[in-house]
Amino acid sequence: MKRKIREIIVHCTATPQGREVSVADIDRWHRQRGFRCIGYHYVVTLDGEILQGRPEEEVGAHCKGHNRASVGVVYVGGMSADNSRPMDTRTAAQRKALRSIIAILRRRYPGATVHSHYEFAAKACPCFDAAREYADL
Repeated sequence: MKRKIREIIVHCTATPQGREVSVADIDRWHRQRGFRCIGYHYVVTLDGEILQGRPEEEVGAHCKGHNRASVGVVYVGGMSADNSRPMDTRTAAQRKALRSIIAILRRRYPGATVHSHYEFAAKACPCFDAAREYADL
């Protein structure tokens, strides 16, 4: 059964600026929280590589109450280097890659809207306004 995607939800890993995090790291963290596997569908690394997380055809585990009809995209970072405060830590490569994957997903799911995780949860994640940033896509 093909999922009806209505939302593209952007996240950050809430890790210190400049510290790389792998798909395997996120998978391990999510399994420790009781998830079956990584909850995000796409991971954007510090150097802008777009990596597959959970298969897109599968319901994610990234935004309570919104997983069934969404795709989750996460960028590595979102915290200051000393891990003391949330901040937009996207590298130039991440900005370009996020724009690229969001554009691809908007074409794949023309009716889907783009959201920041903080719209649905009491978090700073992803530390920027994704709806505004990608409004032209």
